[in-house]
Amino acid sequence: MGHSHLYVFWFLSDSDLSMRTLSTPSPALICPPNSHILQNGRGSSTSSSSITGETIAMVHSPPPTRLTHPLIRSASRLQKERANIDRLPDHSVIQIFSFLPTNQLCRCARVCRRWYNLAWDPHLWRTIRLTGETINVDRALKVLTRRLCQDTPNVCLMLETVIVSGCRRLTDRGLYTIAQCCPELRQLEVSGCYNISNEAVFDVVSLCPNLEHLDVSGCSKVTCISLTREASIKLSPLHGKQISIRYLDMTDCFVLEDEGLHTIAAHCTQLTHLYLRRCIRITDEGLRYLMIYCTSIRELSVSDCRFVSDFGMREIAKLELRLRYLSIAHCARITDVGIRYIAKYCSKLRYLNARGCEGITDHGVEYLAKNCTKLKSLDIGKCPLVSDAGLEFLALNCFNLKRLSLKSCESITGQGLQIVAANCFDLQMMNVQDCEISVEALRFVKRHCKRCIIEHTNPAFF
Repeated sequence: MGHSHLYVFWFLSDSDLSMRTLSTPSPALICPPNSHILQNGRGSSTSSSSITGETIAMVHSPPPTRLTHPLIRSASRLQKERANIDRLPDHSVIQIFSFLPTNQLCRCARVCRRWYNLAWDPHLWRTIRLTGETINVDRALKVLTRRLCQDTPNVCLMLETVIVSGCRRLTDRGLYTIAQCCPELRQLEVSGCYNISNEAVFDVVSLCPNLEHLDVSGCSKVTCISLTREASIKLSPLHGKQISIRYLDMTDCFVLEDEGLHTIAAHCTQLTHLYLRRCIRITDEGLRYLMIYCTSIRELSVSDCRFVSDFGMREIAKLELRLRYLSIAHCARITDVGIRYIAKYCSKLRYLNARGCEGITDHGVEYLAKNCTKLKSLDIGKCPLVSDAGLEFLALNCFNLKRLSLKSCESITGQGLQIVAANCFDLQMMNVQDCEISVEALRFVKRHCKRCIIEHTNPAFF
């Protein structure tokens, strides 16, 4: 009996691959060649092209309602008797399908006619999620959008989210397909897809007016986001048009410069979340442009932007009470002066990452603690001039503190930690790695902050 089932499975796979019509995208569309996918806990190889060495974009018709081969007929009868999932109502099966990634949903569409109809329920296709370095993602997006546009020719109205992070073979052609077919797109994530350019981003933001969330982190060719093809804002008046993006992640966009940030700010005035980590060419001038246009920013990261200094902090402080999250990690030009600007005007700050800002001292921490009393998370690791005196100011003012990182703070001792633990009972995480902290001090913290996870390098404490 076991051999029969194996034979039936092989026969089904071959017969299914012979049907190639514009209907259901095959899992081979989004699986690398000769890869092994787990099915019901067992491995089976997917079909792909052995000639071109790339994944084929194949589509299949709905499974037939009746199977005529005697072996298939007997196997399907056994499966029907044992398949309890067939007893579930349609809405329950659709709910189960909603947890599946795109490639597995395509597989489900090939099981039977009922699953085919349910797998293409519009509610299941608000999101397309593809991952993998070797897949032909351009072709995958073309075939999927073509299938989703069957009821509304040339337009896919239900698709709102496309996530193709890490798909290195994505090119401008793939993004152009999305821009042309998905006018209701609200979220696009293409992080790590270094082949896309400003032209592709221009197409998306121009043709998808509802786009609110854009992640182009690691896309090193992207230097500008605007409604115009020109790089300079001076050469391209806005004519009253704006981009509705609120969340923008440009981490590791190394070529981004102040002029590009100026253009972005002028076109994306509704920004509330902006991440510019390791955009190493950004300076204080770029932040000045940003604060002119984007006055609603709540979260901002300029970590590892080595040219940002205290003058940039003065510009960021113009966000005042709106700013809740700020990361200035490894910005070596920032000192207590910049911290005073932030503390004075941004009193509702909840998160500050100042790791590696070696110019910050106890005076800066004091001013921060006395003005930002609602602070919940603070990272001042690798700030050698911060000592127990600074921790005492934190303990006596920031009672809501939940996360505190002091990694590699050479001047911190167990006494400072005990003062913090005795006052900040809600502490949930403390990092004291590479600090000279005694076992007794660590135990004191654990007794007073029972929910606190302590990250340390003291082998005697466990």
